Amino acid sequence: MQKPDISSLTVDQLRASAMARQAFEYWFSDHGHVRSPFPQHMRDELKEIALVAFSRWIAQLDAKAVEEMNEETAFGKFEETLFQEALRMVRSDDEALTLRFPFLPRVGDRIDGGTIEDRAGNNIIRSRALIREEKDEFLAVKVENETSGAQWETRFELP
Repeated sequence: MQKPDISSLTVDQLRASAMARQAFEYWFSDHGHVRSPFPQHMRDELKEIALVAFSRWIAQLDAKAVEEMNEETAFGKFEETLFQEALRMVRSDDEALTLRFPFLPRVGDRIDGGTIEDRAGNNIIRSRALIREEKDEFLAVKVENETSGAQWETRFELP
C-alpha cells in the first residue's frame, strides 16, 4: 500500500479527514477528568483557521519531510497548530492559561482543602495568574473556603 501524498491535501480534504475530525471531537468536548480548554466562542472559527494554518505548514515542507511524515507526527503537529491558533483568539489571560495548561484547575473549580485550618472541606478557585521568576513559572491561585468564607492563596511551579 502506497503512502498518501499529504503535500497536496486541500483544506476541504483536511476538514473531512479522520485526523481533523478526531482532534476536534476530542478537544472540543469533555471526557471525565479531561475538559475542553477551548472556549465555545472560538470553536467554529478556530476549526477553519487551524485547518488553513496546518495546510500552509504542510505546503512548506520539503519532499524529505513529507516522506518522513507519519500519522502520529501529523496528528501532533495538527494539535499544536490548533492550540497555537487558539492562543491568538483568546479574550482573557485566563483563557490563555487554560489553553497553555489544559489539565490544571480553573476558576470556579472546587478543590478539597484537606484538614488545614480555614481550608478544610470544599474551596472554590476565585482567580489565578501566571507568575514568572527568572526562568521559572508559577500558577498563583486565590481560593475561598465555601464554609468559612476565608480566602487563601497558594502557588505551584508549572512544567
